[in-house]
Amino acid sequence: MADTPDSFVRDFLTALVARDLDAAAAMVTDDFEYDNVPMGKAFGPDALKATLNGFFGMCTGIDWQILRQTSSGDMTSGTVLNERDDRVEIHGRWTTLPVAGVFEIKNGKLALWRDYFDKQTIIDVMTPPSA
Repeated sequence: MADTPDSFVRDFLTALVARDLDAAAAMVTDDFEYDNVPMGKAFGPDALKATLNGFFGMCTGIDWQILRQTSSGDMTSGTVLNERDDRVEIHGRWTTLPVAGVFEIKNGKLALWRDYFDKQTIIDVMTPPSA
């Protein structure tokens, strides 16, 4: 069990990379907000699972790497900021999506996850290659 905001977010991202959406959803509040900034928002654990299940279903590989991460507060009220390279394989092509993430923890659970990235990069990788 994570005891700092830093380790909590690392555990959350590890669950996502492992495609364990049930474990990730168990780590969020009932009113959780997932703000995928250029794509839109989802609210609650079920919406998190539905959103990521659709995207992860396209991926034949997932490898997210935290490049830098800083945190403040504690597990009652904490904030984590990170910079990641979210690598995904879709349509037989690996693409790296540079991401800046914001995570807010309230009472031992994740209340907010907000990611900033270039929308066109992910659209390009999700688009099947021309025959």
